Amino acid sequence: MTSSESGDELELKARVDDPAALEAAIVEAGAELVFRGEMIDRRYDRRGKLEKRDEVLRLRVYKPDDGRPFGVLGWKGPGSVRDGYKHREEHEVQVAQPEAARLILERLRYEVVVRIDRKIAEYRLGGAAIRIEWYPAMDVLVEIEGEPQAIENAVRATGLGRDRFLPEALPHFVNAYEQRTGRTARLAL
Repeated sequence: MTSSESGDELELKARVDDPAALEAAIVEAGAELVFRGEMIDRRYDRRGKLEKRDEVLRLRVYKPDDGRPFGVLGWKGPGSVRDGYKHREEHEVQVAQPEAARLILERLRYEVVVRIDRKIAEYRLGGAAIRIEWYPAMDVLVEIEGEPQAIENAVRATGLGRDRFLPEALPHFVNAYEQRTGRTARLAL
């Protein structure tokens, strides 16, 4: 993770039936583990103003299995699909004191509007970020971010069919899980 990142985000997501097999496949392809632990997302808004503009203000707290927690404060612009990939403008900055960042957002009268808690394993493979996500009660997902060629190389490394990777946001996968299982997805503890 870098101290700050800015620019365009391109990504694909897929449902994972066998996370252990997926991890083994990407490690075999040369992926390097860069983080394993909890990722706590809190999305903020003020009276729905950001939601109306399809923007996201988010504070993520990373709690590594073996290390010190840190945060990432980010903003995302409106979403679209570009050349078959989910696309958003995104700007992020790493924060050493996520609790202080949370207090600043609250003092500015932003309220938490979405809570997402998950365990993750994040890998790097040839310019792509591959993140496997385990939610409290939902399918395991894999998200791949990067430039198109890096994404396609990482998709091949997963061993999953290319048709399983979609340019969709999390709500699509929540709905698919609930339709398929008849159970309510739970994204937060």
